Amino acid sequence: MYLKQLKLQNWRNFEELETGFSPNVNIFIGQNAQGKTNLLEAVYFLALTRSHRTNSDKELIRFGQKAAILSGHVVKSQVETDLQVRINAKGKKAWINRIEQSKLSRYVGQLTAILFSPEDLALVKGAPSLRRRFMDLEFGQINPEYLYFSSQYRQVLQQKNNYLKQLANGKSKDKVFLEVLSDQLAGLAAEIISRRLKYLTYLSEYAKKAYAAISNEKEQLEVVYNPSVPLTSEQITSESIYHEVLACFKKNEAGEIRTGTTLSGPHRDDLKFLLDKKDAHLYASQGQQRTIALSLKLAEIQLIHQITGEYPALLLDDVMSELDHTRQSALLNYIHGKTQTFITTTDLEGISWEIVKKPKIFRLKAGVISEGDD
Repeated sequence: MYLKQLKLQNWRNFEELETGFSPNVNIFIGQNAQGKTNLLEAVYFLALTRSHRTNSDKELIRFGQKAAILSGHVVKSQVETDLQVRINAKGKKAWINRIEQSKLSRYVGQLTAILFSPEDLALVKGAPSLRRRFMDLEFGQINPEYLYFSSQYRQVLQQKNNYLKQLANGKSKDKVFLEVLSDQLAGLAAEIISRRLKYLTYLSEYAKKAYAAISNEKEQLEVVYNPSVPLTSEQITSESIYHEVLACFKKNEAGEIRTGTTLSGPHRDDLKFLLDKKDAHLYASQGQQRTIALSLKLAEIQLIHQITGEYPALLLDDVMSELDHTRQSALLNYIHGKTQTFITTTDLEGISWEIVKKPKIFRLKAGVISEGDD
């Protein structure tokens, strides 16, 4: 699968942009604040209908304009598909082959993309919210049901938390409605957790192999799911998870009412990274942390390929300069001939380009793009 063409209108600092890409490696060169990251963000948004940099879609619209439009032409298994996403003050809508999609979850997955930026190097030692976001973004691409259940979970979670606050403030005393909300939330939580367990089993195995290859098998990496709800059943199924979550809600009910918030569930889960059984959060060096982050990204490529049969587009946003020669070589060797890759950089110096065969090079300056390495 690859993105053949991209067209932008009033996106960030781009007034108009239309360009075609190589199915292999595309390199965008330019100084800071010229639009390199904005361009990768556009590809990412076309794939997932969300930005990796902001939660406010209004920020994506060019200053002074009322709407932004992204259009792309995707080639997947020799089938060509036209995609479009439009953003305005009221929200966003998506089209597949000029047919408007009633739900964004039906659109996501037409183009899959993995982003690797310097911020991802904080996955190991950063906040748990980074790792939850990592799971939700990647698993949502490969499974529309995961995306749907996550969206429903957030809505019911907000309802429950609002009602908990009412109970905490004495504005309501009806605990029956709280039980209804907890039951709904537990059912959605079970669907999310069961899928996380499934995909993390594969992801951990792929990450283990990638880490061994990069580190010359000096340590063994494990990616372990750390749910906020104890999963004690001998046979873990959606049904058993549902009962475990519901029991946890009941056990924590007094504390939830007192604090006005739901204290357990997928929104409180985390990932652990173990190197030779030791917690990487506590013991990993900076170099080991970077290798773990890189291994996760390489594992994502394999996971998406396993589930969808297609390799995702890989977006490397100013990350090459953050990796040493060994990790650069490992990354470029791994993706060579597999994925369409987009790389941003300020210059071509200090990077192991000898592995890349005939990349397509673009220059970016003040929101204007031109081809060639002149």
